[in-house]
Amino acid sequence: HVQLVESGGGSVQAGGSLRLSCAASGSNYSSRCMGWFRQAPGKKREGVAIMNRKLRTTYVFDTVKGRSTSSQDNTNNAVYLQMNNLNPEDTAMYYCAAIRGFVLRCPRNNNDYQVWGQGTQVTVS
Repeated sequence: HVQLVESGGGSVQAGGSLRLSCAASGSNYSSRCMGWFRQAPGKKREGVAIMNRKLRTTYVFDTVKGRSTSSQDNTNNAVYLQMNNLNPEDTAMYYCAAIRGFVLRCPRNNNDYQVWGQGTQVTVS
């Protein structure tokens, strides 16, 4: 019954910023590994950022490194993705995801994540 819900997407001009949020719905959900992924039409799903919420470490993929940062709110178990200096190549459906079970290192492949949100659309013109 646990669901992940993304929000914060929208349409922005090139150079603009967006802050995406991912919150658990239906329970006090807490996962060690939370990931942000995106998928544009006609392209494969790719990673944006991976967070180890227990160790409080973050891996940012090269495509957004230097422009995007991630953070977490331990009070409400929400995770965030701050994206700056957006360009049209950032246009995609953005998903948050969580991995089940215990792992020491959070994987970077989207196929390793089991719980997914419905996505939030980001459009940059």
